[in-house]
Amino acid sequence: MKLASLKGGKDGRLVVVSRDLLRAAGAEAIAPTLLDALERWTECEPRLQQLYARLNAGQTDGAFAFDPRQAATPLPRAPQWCDGSAFLNHGRLMETAFNLAPIPDIETIPLMYQGGSDDFLGATDDVPLPDEAHGIDFEGEYGAILHEVPLGTSAQLARSRIALLVQINDVSLRAFGPREMKTGFGFFQAKPSSSFAPVAVTPDELGDHWRNTRVHMDLHVEYNGAWFGNPNGGEMNFGFDELIAHAAATRRLSAGTIIGSGTVSNAGGRKGSACIAERRAIETIEHGAPRTLFMRFGDRVRMDVRQDGHCVFGAIDQRIVRAPMPPLA
Repeated sequence: MKLASLKGGKDGRLVVVSRDLLRAAGAEAIAPTLLDALERWTECEPRLQQLYARLNAGQTDGAFAFDPRQAATPLPRAPQWCDGSAFLNHGRLMETAFNLAPIPDIETIPLMYQGGSDDFLGATDDVPLPDEAHGIDFEGEYGAILHEVPLGTSAQLARSRIALLVQINDVSLRAFGPREMKTGFGFFQAKPSSSFAPVAVTPDELGDHWRNTRVHMDLHVEYNGAWFGNPNGGEMNFGFDELIAHAAATRRLSAGTIIGSGTVSNAGGRKGSACIAERRAIETIEHGAPRTLFMRFGDRVRMDVRQDGHCVFGAIDQRIVRAPMPPLA
């Protein structure tokens, strides 16, 4: 099943989207918003699946053409956004390039921070930021949207709490990262609003590409029209089940919580990268200094995941722009 939220209101309007992403049907009779559906997932999910089946069969009255530009992120606002760093290759490259001390227990305890979830950006929205000097970067990753997860849920039980999968551009401001990490309080200014592909999908839509709670699919990234990377999500060192269990170890996760995989990263370099920082790390290792610049105003990034020639989640296609600043007084 594929779901989207059309722009309108703070939480959008829930629609079911056809498998080929060409048609959509309003789901207001089942749930007005995706957040409402997730909070009543046991009740709503079977009815949404029935509507999805009718839409794909051409049997839905009132179906209309789906325009990704009219879609917000699947969850315009989420109760919680917890982003992991589940691809250890990414961290190892950073350690090697910048002579960083290894993080203790990195191979047994997932890294995770809690980001802002009150102002997500849609897939084709411009990304407004205040200053190019902040080290603007994109980060391609996958995410899981959950229905309610009890405190202390095990990794085994966590698998059943995954309602939907999403594709994310976790925008980062690299100039703030080193200081914020040293404080021990985690990221804040380094993490402006994240962006999401327009469509969220149930795991069964991926078929055999969804194994061991990992998305075994290439994430295609283009930067200013040129190939940047197509790393595969299957190399996650921690699956989404383990990330969820980690997040739920000391707290209940409310319906609508989003768990991110962190930057998709593959060993060996053949698949390229899903963020500029990783490419700069590779360049530092190979040449002694980075060569690729961080993003400037006007730069564009495109990300998509393809199956049988079609986008699975729709594409993220965004431009970096200067944010209008409010008056000082």
